[in-house]
Amino acid sequence: MKKLILALTLLILTLTTSACNTDKAAILFNRDPITEENVLNNSTIFERNERIYYLILMPKTVHSRYIYIQVIKKDNDYAQLGYKLYWANTFRLKDEQVNYYNDYIVLNESGAYIMKVYSKDNPQKVLTQAQFFVR
Repeated sequence: MKKLILALTLLILTLTTSACNTDKAAILFNRDPITEENVLNNSTIFERNERIYYLILMPKTVHSRYIYIQVIKKDNDYAQLGYKLYWANTFRLKDEQVNYYNDYIVLNESGAYIMKVYSKDNPQKVLTQAQFFVR
């Protein structure tokens, strides 16, 4: 009886504490237009008025074909960590872009930024987010 209880306890512990290997959404930043050759040359520090190319990878298909991208600036002007919505836009994914989206943005203010991506299917849940810096 003790062996049965121990075996069931081990089985339950194994199932509840094992890590799932699911794909997550991600954002990659680059100084150059992103291609297959330079996709791993990502960077998170950029200069002002420089094109910041980004690639958003989405493992699950966005059913509505619309994503909402926000760029939020961390604003430290008042000795407190404040946030300012710097840029936001909605994009429609094309047929060949079901699992990814790539574009660029140009920022003219230095600081720390966060890019957040939402799906129009569930606009309360962030698909992915990444931080980058402009000096």
